[in-house]
Amino acid sequence: MKFASTLIAATCLTAQAFGVKQTQSIAKKVFSTPAGVSSLRKQAPVASNTLFRDPSLTRGGAVPGWAAYNEALDKNPLTAKAFTSLVGWFLGDLLAQLFIVKAPTLDIKRLLTLTSFGFLYHGPSGHYFYNWLDSKIEGTKGKAVLSKVIIDQIFWCPIFMTVFFTYLGIVGGDSFSAIGSKIKNDLFTACQGSWKIWPLVHAINFKFISTKHRLVFINGVQIAFNMFLSLIGSK
Repeated sequence: MKFASTLIAATCLTAQAFGVKQTQSIAKKVFSTPAGVSSLRKQAPVASNTLFRDPSLTRGGAVPGWAAYNEALDKNPLTAKAFTSLVGWFLGDLLAQLFIVKAPTLDIKRLLTLTSFGFLYHGPSGHYFYNWLDSKIEGTKGKAVLSKVIIDQIFWCPIFMTVFFTYLGIVGGDSFSAIGSKIKNDLFTACQGSWKIWPLVHAINFKFISTKHRLVFINGVQIAFNMFLSLIGSK
């Protein structure tokens, strides 16, 4: 029921954001006119369509806030990407607790720990790593994309997972021996989980997504993957 309610609410908010209204009279007017295309151009120009709202009001055309987000990426990329990962990791663990763990009460400490990891490490490290990777391997041809995917998954993934488990251990007050055991036991499992998802995701990422938008694309996918990480990290 929670998931259904969330989905319905999101659908309503999306429709409201786009300014779409269900009006039968408009549909009848368009389809009852013999000169279909020409009358549509005369009576409903693109500029007046509800899907193309005033950019000054929505700050991004049909996607509210998109222009402002791009401006933040240009002016303060590190901060913008840190907050992007903050949101991604917050939603990932929140959804994991609500729909997978289904605990009677929300674990606020765990939620804050994972959210802060996204803000402090995932966003900033992703900013520097992907900027560096794109500067060293330019282009979007097959060989360049494959090289980036291999470097990301063979080298960056184990480093990232090691930092992830170390961070959780330090925040949780674990000893270094306990952290070492956690890494030894769970690192390969976490990497295997990554290898099932991220090679394809990053093939799309490196082929079609611009450097400055890599983190927002990754976080969009990573909301689901962070649910997996939050479960492993909290064991």
